[in-house]
Amino acid sequence: MKKKHVLMLFCDQQRRDTIHALGNDDIVTPALDKLANEAVVFDRAYTPSPVCVPARMSMFAGQYCNRTGNNTNNKTAEYKGEGFYSEFTKAGYNTCCIGKMHHNVDLYGSMGFRKRLSQEEMANPTYDDYTKWLKNSPYKNVFDYNGQRTELYYVPQVSQLPMEAHPTQWIGDRAVEFINGCNPEKEPVFLVASFIHPHPPFCPPSPWNKMYRGVINKTFVPDDPDSYEDMMRNRYTLDAFGISPRRLETLTNHYYACISFVDYQISRIVEALKQKGMYDDTIILFSSDHGEMLGDYRTMGKRSMVDSASNIPFLLKMPGQEHAIRHDPASLVDVAPTLLAAAGIAYDKKEYDGVDLMTEQHEEVYSQYGNGNLGLYMVASGHDKLVYSAIGDHWFYFDRLPDAENKFDLSNPRVAELKAKLDAYMAADCCKEIDTRPASNPYKQEKYSFYPQLDDHFATFDEEYARMPEGYKITLGGKHTDY
Repeated sequence: MKKKHVLMLFCDQQRRDTIHALGNDDIVTPALDKLANEAVVFDRAYTPSPVCVPARMSMFAGQYCNRTGNNTNNKTAEYKGEGFYSEFTKAGYNTCCIGKMHHNVDLYGSMGFRKRLSQEEMANPTYDDYTKWLKNSPYKNVFDYNGQRTELYYVPQVSQLPMEAHPTQWIGDRAVEFINGCNPEKEPVFLVASFIHPHPPFCPPSPWNKMYRGVINKTFVPDDPDSYEDMMRNRYTLDAFGISPRRLETLTNHYYACISFVDYQISRIVEALKQKGMYDDTIILFSSDHGEMLGDYRTMGKRSMVDSASNIPFLLKMPGQEHAIRHDPASLVDVAPTLLAAAGIAYDKKEYDGVDLMTEQHEEVYSQYGNGNLGLYMVASGHDKLVYSAIGDHWFYFDRLPDAENKFDLSNPRVAELKAKLDAYMAADCCKEIDTRPASNPYKQEKYSFYPQLDDHFATFDEEYARMPEGYKITLGGKHTDY
């Protein structure tokens, strides 16, 4: 039987509610709309961790954080496997990965793919493919090519690069080139196109920054936002960062523009599949590692279990499978078994916490950020969720969305049932690096008290200093030691 091709389209920090066809009338996403109308849509999909590295590690391994040992943006990991991408290569697929992977293992290595074209944040110019390409282009003196971080991390920006040199366009170009150059009759294709956007800084290229210039206000703020403080692990509260209502509107506009520009690249990739005669035989997955608060609960960023940060888009187009919307919970740990099963590649079910979503369902899924005294944990079903914050020894139970009323009550049998499950998950955590800092809330920020540490791309320091004439100087600072 002819093997199906597989295309994974992956974003960073895209909320579930940012697709026009799925109910957002303010955003323009024609490519994702078409995909959603052909796909199985999982509207209760949750990230295994609301931050980049552990979420992607869990997808790579098909295991929750309590099993991989990775639960924050660091190198801690107990997982020693090869990851599921290599299974496609072993099965004879022409495998290629383009863009940001942000794994804490083998960052610039093959990760099991036959071909790898990297585009990482704060990139190592010796190894990162996009950076090397840019340094050999007319735009070699653009240093903050993913946008300026630090003071401008949550300030709307226009990219210093034109559309044709923008990282998002580069990933689209390389994906189209790969499809045009493959031979689908000779071997099946497994392609991953992974975009940094809409991760901040929100910096679409001109003139895409002018797509959304009116007021888009979908922000949800409960009556008592301070009561959710223990659920937040962000420094980017609106008050602390000085984000006014008008600036939040502009941030939303630029965030949407970044998504629309990614959507355009998806349209180009899908069209290349159609021109090659591959589309009807291709399994397509679209998802994201986590969401973005975008002003909800008066904060920006991620690192929270409220739906704004933890609920992710999850669209799965299967040849021969009709469009459907499913409300049972799903997770990035399901990507590996689902795609392997769809491709007819044998795997050991015990290796994965996830399931083949086409033949099985979860009762609940889990999510985790950190551990020890600062740990944050969640168990979620298709209709409710329970969250535990070690900060404050605080439990939250929500039986409707948005997460607006904490109904935690151990006399409720459902709450007790979920608590037993989450207790078991936490007890099984294999991470050997336990955070024992005092369990007060170090993420709490008083009004206008926060100023970010300098976080420039230190690999370009010498070049940036050299551009300054004598008698003038700039201030640079970098905290990244692995890039």
